[in-house]
Amino acid sequence: MTPSIPGFTHHRVQVAEGVRLHAAVAGSGSPVVLLHGFPQTHLMWRHVAADLAADHTVICPDLRGYGASDKPAETGPDVYAKRTMAADIVALAHALGHERFALAGHDRGALVAFRAGLDHPDTITHLACLDVLPTLDMWEVMRGRSAAVGFHLYLMAQPPGLPERMIAAAPDAFFGHFLDIWAGGPQVIPPGVRAAYLDACRAAVPSIVADYRASAGIDADHDQADRDAGTRLRMPVAVLQQDWGAALGFDAASLWSAWAPGLHHATVTSGHFMAEESPADVTKAIRDLLTR
Repeated sequence: MTPSIPGFTHHRVQVAEGVRLHAAVAGSGSPVVLLHGFPQTHLMWRHVAADLAADHTVICPDLRGYGASDKPAETGPDVYAKRTMAADIVALAHALGHERFALAGHDRGALVAFRAGLDHPDTITHLACLDVLPTLDMWEVMRGRSAAVGFHLYLMAQPPGLPERMIAAAPDAFFGHFLDIWAGGPQVIPPGVRAAYLDACRAAVPSIVADYRASAGIDADHDQADRDAGTRLRMPVAVLQQDWGAALGFDAASLWSAWAPGLHHATVTSGHFMAEESPADVTKAIRDLLTR
């Protein structure tokens, strides 16, 4: 049986022509939307979501192209642009009755959340981003031998065809590699949840590649246009990250501060999947953010 978040109900909501998102929803009170990362689904928030639902309406969608959400074919660069995926999330919240909401994202979901904050500043009340840099900054700091840690970014940036075939030839080995090396220990992702992640990714290779391909093109272009225009995140922002900057030679807090004048930045000792490894710390960071 596919794991689920206890107490959450499941919805399929149309957010764009031909695109429905799956979302798990529970609780009452001010709304908080939680966006998952790669190679995961909304299940990565199972601990944090259950805690927050005690006094918030919590919405955990599968992003476009992931999990049980629709996976439109990549017919152009905008189909999986973070601008498009952010608009999906705003439409989802509105369809569920929430005109304004707090937004937290991890990894790929954090890139969608970042774009939502820039594009929809009157809708996003608070923004939390976990273990990621904005797309433009990420490409700028990845260079030399240290860039080998992000080999998947370069693989999936290639034109349609080759990366999809390579990954589809051994999807469990590819996606399982990241689930294993990014976790802070063998108990972080239980076997049943790991199997659910692999099942979901196996069925979504083209759309996951398209999501990453967009980050090497249209997403970076959108970030550059906002940097040139001086666009900034106007809401309170919290960023939690591993100390990748020390390892790769950049100051993550400074990079984020350029985008977010209202920034609270903190480094963590947990692995990449911090919402699963250290859910109490992540929940506290989100709760602290919501008081600002």
